[in-house]
Amino acid sequence: MEPGPAFVDTHHHLWDLDSYPYAWLTGDGTPGETDYLGDYASIRENFLIEDLLADYATQNVVKSVHVQADFSGPDPTVETRWLQGIADVHGFPHGIVAHTDFRSPDAGEELDRHCESPNMRGVRMMGHDDMLDEPAFRRGVAELERRGLSFDLNGEWERADAGLRLAHSFPDMWVVVTHTGLPYERTVECFRHWRKGMATFAQAPNMVVKISGLGMRDRNWTVDSIRPWILETIDIFGVDRCMFGTNWPVDRLYSGFDTLLEAYRRVIAGFSADEQDKLFARNAERYYRI
Repeated sequence: MEPGPAFVDTHHHLWDLDSYPYAWLTGDGTPGETDYLGDYASIRENFLIEDLLADYATQNVVKSVHVQADFSGPDPTVETRWLQGIADVHGFPHGIVAHTDFRSPDAGEELDRHCESPNMRGVRMMGHDDMLDEPAFRRGVAELERRGLSFDLNGEWERADAGLRLAHSFPDMWVVVTHTGLPYERTVECFRHWRKGMATFAQAPNMVVKISGLGMRDRNWTVDSIRPWILETIDIFGVDRCMFGTNWPVDRLYSGFDTLLEAYRRVIAGFSADEQDKLFARNAERYYRI
């Protein structure tokens, strides 16, 4: 396959289940993940840098960002140090988005330990749900902004107002709406609600969006089924505030890597070469500082 334009993957995972704990990937998994992802037995096995680079091999993937994979150990900086060691040898990942519980009184100290790894770029705190306005949560976010890091927000449309308030409160921090705003259904009604939420997010100039994870709720997706969600996202946020990710290897449950990348390229084929370069690489390099 002829490699396409340069691509920066803004959302992927690695896990070494022989060495580090990930409760959701052990044994029979968890019912909640099965409900959300479908049968995910095929990814409950090691996914190492060699596996990732093999999937990248036929595409022109020039940089990547690793997003924390719900590490179950007591100290999340262990995962960050492991990833930095991989990057030091293989070059990938170029950016690391780690976990810190913002509500912890030790959040700042933990962020400092994350930042001992040079590729540390931001935090994704899973399960933050309705915490965005809580004082303790915001104290932790302030520590993040103080260190020049970004926040990967689990940006469900239902929480768009709270997400907008958070972004306005921390204008010097990039807030990244993950997984295309997490549209849970593919219905006309869901599209309408989702679009309204995305438009709310986009009101904050420091809010950007990661187009990724569309297969999780559209398991038999086609180019035509994901096209409206991608194009509407770009229309709402503008070319300069959108970037692509693969959610690999989770989205491997629904397609091959080449199939996913080619779908992205087909959807944005009508954009100018400069716009495509922004969407596929330059925006990611800007927002993740890589």
